[in-house]
Amino acid sequence: MIGVFVTLPAGDGLDRDRAMAVAEKAAPMFEGMEGLRSKVFTWDAERGEATNVYVWDSEEAARAFYTPEVRGLIVQLYGVEPEIRFVEVAALVENGAPVTA
Repeated sequence: MIGVFVTLPAGDGLDRDRAMAVAEKAAPMFEGMEGLRSKVFTWDAERGEATNVYVWDSEEAARAFYTPEVRGLIVQLYGVEPEIRFVEVAALVENGAPVTA
């Protein structure tokens, strides 16, 4: 498994309202996506940045997703250039509880 951190740093136009609106609108697009185990949208008020966390079945699936077009869409949605980091997942705990915001 591969984890991906997409960090959207503080910048002009990126605030909590924008990050939350993007999350609400975009979340359904990821439901049932092949190769994607989970995705979490976050907002860090202290740092003024958003970080989206993905868990993919494979590195191949993860890297195939982050095309230049997707990167451009991220910039368009959030108004800032993302930092995209790939990490190895050592373990994943899924408790199966319903997810609510």
